Amino acid sequence: MTFEQLNARQTDALKEISNIGMGHAATALSQLLGETVMLKVPRVTVTEFSAVPELIGGAEKPVVGIILRILGDACGSLLLIFPCDSASRLLSGLLGPGCGEGEFSEMDISTLKEVGNIVASAYLSALGQMLNLSLIPSVPAMACDMAGAVIDQVLVELGGSTDMALMLETQFHGGGQNQDAVTGHCFVLPDPDSLRAIFQAMEELS
Repeated sequence: MTFEQLNARQTDALKEISNIGMGHAATALSQLLGETVMLKVPRVTVTEFSAVPELIGGAEKPVVGIILRILGDACGSLLLIFPCDSASRLLSGLLGPGCGEGEFSEMDISTLKEVGNIVASAYLSALGQMLNLSLIPSVPAMACDMAGAVIDQVLVELGGSTDMALMLETQFHGGGQNQDAVTGHCFVLPDPDSLRAIFQAMEELS
């Protein structure tokens, strides 16, 4: 099964459970930052993966990409992309003013990976509980490069198994003294066989 085969009802159902899952991720980020974090999902679309760089600002836009494999009853990949300036704002909020500026330190990289792990764990935990599936994130990997290079790297890791992505464009808005929006994008890429397992679990719930 591929994303191209999704009907409107399946797409709506996937949007709904994704919205709930990302709501749990927002709660986890709020606890991490110690302040309210609003996490919106303004767009959920199925798109060609090769078009992703343009959707996030262009192939040459500097970004931080954090990728995790989804393991368990339904396998796939989860990719978080932050523009570099947003990643710096996120680090400043987590580690203190001035952190995340210039070249990322080992502490910065470790923190961003942990953010990816927390967001992915919260999302997959909520999804797994709703569908009665075991979904476990792998250890995160991170790349800081131009958007086109990060996406190319992800495609290589996917081994050409899919060229379509379920895209959740997510915005993080922190409170407190940092009034600048921290924006990010989340891409969920279930393996084709796993997509079938997810919808089978949905049917059993309905």
